[in-house]
Amino acid sequence: MTAVVDVTGGPAVLQVLLVEDDPADATLIEDAFVAHALPAGLHHVPDGVEAMAFLRREEAHADAPRPDLILLDLNMPRMSGQEVLAAVKTDEQLKAIPVIVFTTSAVDTDVLASYSAHANAYVTKPMDLDSFGRVIAEIHRFYGRTVALPPPPPTE
Repeated sequence: MTAVVDVTGGPAVLQVLLVEDDPADATLIEDAFVAHALPAGLHHVPDGVEAMAFLRREEAHADAPRPDLILLDLNMPRMSGQEVLAAVKTDEQLKAIPVIVFTTSAVDTDVLASYSAHANAYVTKPMDLDSFGRVIAEIHRFYGRTVALPPPPPTE
């Protein structure tokens, strides 16, 4: 799924890679972008293996844009969120991309492991819809308008 929400005349479009295996959660996130009119290119992959293929522009993802931000679930099949985080943060071409762990887990060991692997933020998914949408809007506002995002590394 790729959804692009663009508000004409608004801020630059933020390219977001959503790594989420739960279709219902992916739909909630997409709906939050639409409901809050967040200018973004939202690109969804269902697991860590696909995320790495997207980030490295392999196979079906050869034309994928470089994301400005990664929203990463932890508990996924094939390659866990922790494995994706470690792979991204040790790859010279990818490590500057901000990664927000966005998961249902509030377990201290998951939080500590994520920050130890250099996650930029750890957000526990809210249980109610209003809070869910508000959190997505706050993430977008911070990374889409407030912070200076790193430029892509030079190509060789």
